[in-house]
Amino acid sequence: MSEWFLFLPQVRLDVDDIVERARVAEAGGFDGIAFIDHLEAPGATHQSIWEAMTVATWVAARTERLRIGHLVLCDAFRHPGVLAKQAVTLSAASGGRFELGLGSGSWPREFERFGIETGDAAARVRRLDENLQLLQQYWGEGERAQTPRPAHRIPLVLGGTGKRMMELVRAHADWWNIPSHQLDRLPALMPKVGSARVSLQQMVGFVGRGVDRSAVTERSTRLFGHLGDGLVCGDAAELTAHFAGLSAQGVERFYVWFADFAAPRTISEFAETVINA
Repeated sequence: MSEWFLFLPQVRLDVDDIVERARVAEAGGFDGIAFIDHLEAPGATHQSIWEAMTVATWVAARTERLRIGHLVLCDAFRHPGVLAKQAVTLSAASGGRFELGLGSGSWPREFERFGIETGDAAARVRRLDENLQLLQQYWGEGERAQTPRPAHRIPLVLGGTGKRMMELVRAHADWWNIPSHQLDRLPALMPKVGSARVSLQQMVGFVGRGVDRSAVTERSTRLFGHLGDGLVCGDAAELTAHFAGLSAQGVERFYVWFADFAAPRTISEFAETVINA
C-alpha cells in the first residue's frame, strides 16, 4: 500500500499557514509531511523561508499522527554531533514520528553567500559519507555514543542519483528518493538502490471539482514546466491512474508537491479522491 507525504517547502507561507496545511493533510489521510532545508529560497531569494528543523518541531507538536521529515536537510549546515542530538530529541518528542532526510547540498550559491565552507560537489558527498558513519556512532554504544540514545528507530532518507550517492543509498538508506525532474531515470536506477525502499517527489497540478482544467494546466506549466515529467496535471481519476502506474514500478511512497502551493482545499480533496482511491 502506498504512503503519501505532503511536500511543503516553507516558502511564502506564515508559520500558522504551514500548521494549517499539516493538520488538513493529517485529517485527510496523508501519512507524513516533508519540508526543505535552505538559508535562502532556491531560485526566489526575495522570498522568505523558515528554518527547517524548527518548522518540523513546531509541526510535530501540533499534529498527532503525521510523520515529519525533510527532502532533505543539508549536511553542511549542521555538525553531525549536533544533528544527531537534534534528531534523537525530535524523535523522542514526537513519539518516533521523525525521519532524517539528508543530502550533500543542492544550492551552492547559498554556501558562498553565507560563508559556509564545503568544497566542490565531490567533497560534499565525501563529507556526507563520513557524517552518515558518525551518526551511527553517536547513536550507538561506542566511545562517541551520545545519551540519551534513540528510543525509536530513526529512518534515513537519502536523495540524489549520482554514482557515489547511489553507493551511499545502498550502504545507509531506509528510503531513496528520486527527484521529480529525473523521473525518466527511475527504471534504470531502481535496481541500484539495494534494500532501500523507493520514494518519488511529484509536482501535481490538481484539477479539482468545479475547477477550470485549462487554467490549472496553464498556471502549473508556467510555474513548474521546467520540471518536465516531474509535473503532472490531471483530475482525480487521471492522477489515481498515474500514481497506480508508478506504484506498479516499485515506488512505495509519494511526496506530493502541489502547484497551487498546497491550498487546504486542494490537500483535502486530493486526499479524498486520490489517496482514498
